[in-house]
Amino acid sequence: MRSIVTVLAGVVTAGLLMAAPPAAAQPECNYPDCTPGIRPGVVLGSYCDNTTYYAFGVTDWGRLVFCGSPRRYEPRWFRSPEMHGVKNEGDICSAQDGDVAQAPDGLFLTCVSRNGFTRWERGDT
Repeated sequence: MRSIVTVLAGVVTAGLLMAAPPAAAQPECNYPDCTPGIRPGVVLGSYCDNTTYYAFGVTDWGRLVFCGSPRRYEPRWFRSPEMHGVKNEGDICSAQDGDVAQAPDGLFLTCVSRNGFTRWERGDT
């Protein structure tokens, strides 16, 4: 019986040692300048095509803008609220209500206050 337990313990230990190493943590990004996918050369007020993913741009004079669709009209580039870089959907965003961010997959996020908590939620809804 001891030999079976010893063999099983060895197999489990070997499996743990061979498990894939944890994924490398992404560097923290709290500002637009480290956010990937921001489109350069955007004209404020011009039409845009994606209000869901990689919805941020910057004008020639350096103004951050986002692609939005007010009242479901055709999307256009608008001045962006304060942008906090790359965040995860559902994470807490204390004291940033109404501000925006981008998820690691490019999803447009906004900080929403609900039931006494502020969290990053989809910004295209």
